Amino acid sequence: MPFTKPAYRVTMASLTVETFLTAGPDIERAQYSVLAGLQSIKDDFARTAIYPHLGELIELHSSLDTLQGQLGEIRDALPTEIESVDLEQNEVVYSKPSEDFGPMGRLTQLIEWAMPRIKETIEEGRTIFEFVDGSLKIEEVGILPNYTEEGYLMVPDREADELCVLRYHMSIVTRANERYRGLRTTLVKRMPDRRVVPPQHIKLELTKERPDLPNPATYYVDTDISFPFDATVMPIAKRKLMRHLFASGSTG
Repeated sequence: MPFTKPAYRVTMASLTVETFLTAGPDIERAQYSVLAGLQSIKDDFARTAIYPHLGELIELHSSLDTLQGQLGEIRDALPTEIESVDLEQNEVVYSKPSEDFGPMGRLTQLIEWAMPRIKETIEEGRTIFEFVDGSLKIEEVGILPNYTEEGYLMVPDREADELCVLRYHMSIVTRANERYRGLRTTLVKRMPDRRVVPPQHIKLELTKERPDLPNPATYYVDTDISFPFDATVMPIAKRKLMRHLFASGSTG
């Protein structure tokens, strides 16, 4: 009977910049929508499932911070009116634009209210990330070749009692006119995690099955934690491998 990974469904929370831009005049209703989205994410964090939520929240916080700055610049650029003349100081006192200047004022108010709550939720996710990251150990399998930008990564799925074998490839990713390294993985196979078959033996089988990599760079993730695989363990394992490759100077 083939081994199959049990389904794990991560709740998808609808919380984006659009949530704020389309909030409308009802601030309380908008706040309720934000709180509902954050609570949905916290529910997944309580199940130790942190992706894709953690990355999306960090990006949302950054986008709102940028938007908040832009709204401040717009407010500062609004025309001012003479409020009074200080004859003693020989100065003209100008009135500042009202804090509540229509839709932009409400948007500013909503963002200022939401930012600390989003940051608090991010910290919850980061706490789980740091715990899992500290529980994963990257081990090199056999002798590594000089070329390590492509190879195999073995990650145990303790919940399913399986070993997930992936092929990885370092690539250049272009986004917003910026280029940076990315790690692309494809599933090779899942196999029973008997824990008695050494990774070196699995590596030898891979070279026979896929001769295009006769001496592949191969890494094994040693861990005993039983956290959600797709939503936590696997994304963190990939990030840990990238850091390992950069730290060893393997990525050129």
